[in-house]
Amino acid sequence: MSARENRAVISGIGQSDIGRRLGRDELDLTIDAALAAIADAGLTVADIDGLATYPGGLGGYPGFSGPGSPVVHDALRLQLNWHSGGAEGPAQLQAVVNAAMAVSQGLARHVLVYRTVTESTAQGSGRRPGIGLDDGQVTGALQWTIPFRAYSAANWLAMYAMRHFHEFGTTERQLAQIALNGRRNAALNDTAIFREPLTMDDYLAARMISTPFRLFDCDVPVDGSTALIVSTVEHADSVDHPVARIDAVGTALRGRPSWEQWDDLTTMPARTSAAQMWSRTDLRPADVDVAELYDGFSWLTMSWLEALGFCGHGESGPFIEGGGRIALDGELPVNTHGGQLSAGRLHGYGFLHEAVLQLRGEAGARQVAGTPEVAVVSNGGGPVSGCLLLTRLA
Repeated sequence: MSARENRAVISGIGQSDIGRRLGRDELDLTIDAALAAIADAGLTVADIDGLATYPGGLGGYPGFSGPGSPVVHDALRLQLNWHSGGAEGPAQLQAVVNAAMAVSQGLARHVLVYRTVTESTAQGSGRRPGIGLDDGQVTGALQWTIPFRAYSAANWLAMYAMRHFHEFGTTERQLAQIALNGRRNAALNDTAIFREPLTMDDYLAARMISTPFRLFDCDVPVDGSTALIVSTVEHADSVDHPVARIDAVGTALRGRPSWEQWDDLTTMPARTSAAQMWSRTDLRPADVDVAELYDGFSWLTMSWLEALGFCGHGESGPFIEGGGRIALDGELPVNTHGGQLSAGRLHGYGFLHEAVLQLRGEAGARQVAGTPEVAVVSNGGGPVSGCLLLTRLA
């Protein structure tokens, strides 16, 4: 390979206001985050020569896609050498991977990457329809789920979780540790949506959404935007804080791109993207100081723990039992800002923002002791997944 992703760094990060039903325009939120990230990277708008987003201007799901790249391009009056946006690829982090490839190949020096959601405000006008129900037509793979009242990823993922319970003896009290850990960490995060204490009794008393998922196993729709600047590694010396180097990426999908036709329904494509990521670095799971693992639904975090090799296949339940291992002061701090279950669903980019803060030693009350040197970030579930390994570059 003539160029690698480790020639790229995340030189700046920024976020807009984050909250429930802010009622603010999606472009307004995006510009706030973008300008903050640009300034944090020690740059001006004129320095930005690349632009990437996920999923781009995708219609049909109110509040989900955020503004497309042409809208942001025009609003900031950017002069671009490279740009990208789209929904098909290795989950939400594909925009960051694309930016790293562009920088590594010399197509751009400083790429603005953003992800914006206004799903909470969109819900204010009525309940969201299930996936595939908004146009009156059921086609493709959805014909095998929608007629059986499996309208949502909550239903589809719950079946994976139940298979895991059946095969390995995983328990609801083990599953609960993802939500309980996230809430403890969110209590230390001023921007988190839910910060009040959550007990095991509270968790077990919550209503069932799709067995075994209860209310607190499901992420919290919010409004907000996250932006970051992916720059050439040479720019690191020009920034007044440590940067996060992109050491390795995982994008592989070695199997059928399907929810219901995956070969092992106790795993997900996370296993193939994780394997590829580890093949692209000399670092190993034991080197990771902090893990920011996708939790659109709690079992996804358990799936990622196994896929990334922090425990064996089927062993995530015992690994997280009691919550000590994954706590802020545990051997593998997980979802240190509260995750999407408590901090809010920024569709994966909140994890990336938090990982960079942890590597910079700027996470405040929730900062992991000793300033982490290596962080892993994962996104996605079902037939898509992607992961990044980040290292601290002072």
